[in-house]
Amino acid sequence: MAFESGTRLGPYEIIAPIGEGGMGEVYRARDTRLDRTVAIKVLSGSLAADAESRQRFEQEARAIAALNDPHICTIHDIGRHGDLDYIVLEHLEGETLASRLMRSPIVPIAETLAIAVQIGDALDRAHRAGISHRDLKPGNVMLIKRPGTSGTPAVKLLDFGLASRTATLRPSGLDASLAATMAPSMVATRPPSATVSSGFSGTVQYMSPEQLDGGEGDHRVDIFAFGCVLYEMLAGRKAFEGKTAVTAIAAIMGSEPPPIPALQSQPHLDHLLRRCLEKDRDRRWQSIGDVTGELRWTMEHPMPAVGAVAPATPRSRLWPLVGIGALLLAFLAVGLTYRAVRRMTRPNDTPSLRLELTTPPTDDPTMALTGDGRQIAFIANQNRIPMLWVRPIDGAESRVLPGTENASNPFWSPDGRSIGFFADGKVKRIDVDGGRPIAVADAANGRGGAWNSDGVILFSPGVQDPIMRVSIRGGRAERATEPNAGGSGPDHRWPQFLPDGRRFLFSSTLGAAETRGIFIGSLDKTTPVRVLAAAAGGFAPPDRLLSTRQGVLEAYNFNADTGTVSGDPVVIAQGFLGGPAAVAASTTGVLAYRTGSAQRRQLVWVDRKGAVVRAIGEPDTGNNGSPELSADEQSAVVFSGRSGDNDIWIIELARGLARRVTDGPPADAHPLFDPDGQHVVYNSGRFPANGGATRQSITGGPAEPLFASEVRGAVLSWTRDRRYVLLRRANDKTGQDLIAVSTMGEPREIAVAASPFDETEGQFSPDGKWVALVSIESGRTEVFVQSFPEGKSRTQVSTGGGTQVRWSADGKEIFYLAPDGKLMAVSVALGGATPDVKLPVVLFQTYLATGTNVVGNKPQYAVARDGRFLLNTAVESPAAPIVVAINWTRKLSK
Repeated sequence: MAFESGTRLGPYEIIAPIGEGGMGEVYRARDTRLDRTVAIKVLSGSLAADAESRQRFEQEARAIAALNDPHICTIHDIGRHGDLDYIVLEHLEGETLASRLMRSPIVPIAETLAIAVQIGDALDRAHRAGISHRDLKPGNVMLIKRPGTSGTPAVKLLDFGLASRTATLRPSGLDASLAATMAPSMVATRPPSATVSSGFSGTVQYMSPEQLDGGEGDHRVDIFAFGCVLYEMLAGRKAFEGKTAVTAIAAIMGSEPPPIPALQSQPHLDHLLRRCLEKDRDRRWQSIGDVTGELRWTMEHPMPAVGAVAPATPRSRLWPLVGIGALLLAFLAVGLTYRAVRRMTRPNDTPSLRLELTTPPTDDPTMALTGDGRQIAFIANQNRIPMLWVRPIDGAESRVLPGTENASNPFWSPDGRSIGFFADGKVKRIDVDGGRPIAVADAANGRGGAWNSDGVILFSPGVQDPIMRVSIRGGRAERATEPNAGGSGPDHRWPQFLPDGRRFLFSSTLGAAETRGIFIGSLDKTTPVRVLAAAAGGFAPPDRLLSTRQGVLEAYNFNADTGTVSGDPVVIAQGFLGGPAAVAASTTGVLAYRTGSAQRRQLVWVDRKGAVVRAIGEPDTGNNGSPELSADEQSAVVFSGRSGDNDIWIIELARGLARRVTDGPPADAHPLFDPDGQHVVYNSGRFPANGGATRQSITGGPAEPLFASEVRGAVLSWTRDRRYVLLRRANDKTGQDLIAVSTMGEPREIAVAASPFDETEGQFSPDGKWVALVSIESGRTEVFVQSFPEGKSRTQVSTGGGTQVRWSADGKEIFYLAPDGKLMAVSVALGGATPDVKLPVVLFQTYLATGTNVVGNKPQYAVARDGRFLLNTAVESPAAPIVVAINWTRKLSK
């Protein structure tokens, strides 16, 4: 749950977000009673009721409260606001040690010792109180500039979210103190990891061997982690590296870190460090206080530095010779990657290199590279929620950007300091170094964006929309292209600026074969010109055009000045499922792409508590979308890409058998059962002169236009008596509107919702006298109900944002999806002059399908008469790695 500035939590007023800690979101706030700035740590909402998380959040508060040390972040207060519990901490101004190491990987010995002693003192205080930290890493060490000095910063140890008691006996006074200062119940979420998850509690590259073996460990796990942090400051790299969690674990369990050149003349310090990193905890230092004492002695007896010498071959205790060789190759690869990335301003001098980046699970393969190729932005899950992540190509860790829930289709600013993306029906931008996202324009179903050096953002706002342009500061968005102009199709998507910053590539994929392809448009609105037929793709500087079709990623020779393609394509990858947004190229010879990351989905029956009653068939990668139940509830109709093109399919729910109704192209989408039970209605490009609404028998046969004359719009709902169809239609002046069309005799239109604000969804009530709809008139998507056809008595139903609206079979409840993915139920009484709407009630947490074939005008669930829900659920599974190829064009045939 993101809190806006001005929100009150008890006596504390939220000022701005700071980031995410080990157990939840952290905000800067003002204590209105004492007029001081504080930091407030609040649980992430989705797991707040989890018993284990509640215990761990309370554990953190107790751990901090028990400690009174100048090098440990102080806890001021705890509190409860509604269903949320929070901790109030002292507010710290500074940077983390992780940020310091990103700026300058190697810390001078004198400064390293000064920082390490303060960390050791904090750990010693915790250990003597019977508490181990269990998640010590550079990101949990805060460096505070001392007032009036320019010397070594003061250290504050953060985030005791994984802390545990390490002593069975402790002073009774300590427990009494805790009991007097702690609330009896605290609520929390599992700690989100800003690095690739390993499945363990903690961060893999700082975990001791006994933790990796599954043991709880004791205070000596902190000594091992302390050694890892000390090594990283002195060596400028992690003690145990690996491209994946598995290889990092193997390094911890079976290898020794390479010698540090700076310690060749410091044998005492090298011995102290190596003993911290002993794999056998009985041979490790037994007290962090002893370690700190030795460090102080080293500070008081400095030895002169000598010239650095080449590091020796790493030692190995447990690995066989083959393992040693593999480790050496891994170190060599890391070194080559680092040097290659640093030399990418001269791509002709850079060796060709290929590596893979492992990410948390994701169903969204979209990504973007900075122009210099040194950073990558991608989408991956955190607690099953899609988030925006960034990672240096030559780094070992990815970090999530707070506030980017449900992000997709990222694109970088030219200077690499900000990222544009799509979320919550908006185009947004966020500064990589901090801050919250800023909404730039409306985009109900974003399909790609681009950003030029003049501060212009191009974006595709929906499935069948033109390319729009808007300033990075926001304001009114204007058309940059016209659908069907220059022989292009009805959908324009995935814009990408060419080097001149005025012309751009875009793709059209949904129309007839003669309108599909890659086109060049221009900010001056000249007629688009097709560059490549029947494909989608983008530009790879300086002279390649990337094309994706039928699961193959290819590269053509391309002259960006003339906009012409020459020669035969060269295959880059096969099994490519993500489209143009799943590949990115820099100006410095770096190519990144991800194959085989299509979302796996499954139809599942659940009860009102979210418990699975029955799964329909097996998980599918065909991108099923928008399920609708038949009148007898024995079948569901969906649209799916399982045949290579979006077609309409009917699924027999009892046996999980699917059969195709349509046979594209063109693409067909958003099906509904005709109330007659014998036909389906869907949107298609088969009859463009009649507006696209199409009707066809469920047993096959020829398709026909739903309306005899042109009636534009996407079909959303149908009254049970077949008198009216509800459509969503784009209007140049009022945006997205809802229109009801009579199907008896000549079409007669009724404006259901045609305000200056987008109305994106609508559903007729079972009796046809009301419409539940979604509008952004309040600045965010909210659910409303109003009478039909009069359009009076509009009443807001949702209270904190909502989409994917449905009615219960008896018309007494309205269901919708909250922004955090919870399914909400609202009781409504519609007998009076105005609707009697009760407060929303949470039913259960959902993980509905997202991404391909999920658009903002159709729910991804259906409601049965007996109150069960048929969910189109995303099945989380490991993601294919991101392939990064440096100087990739060297291997292409000219």
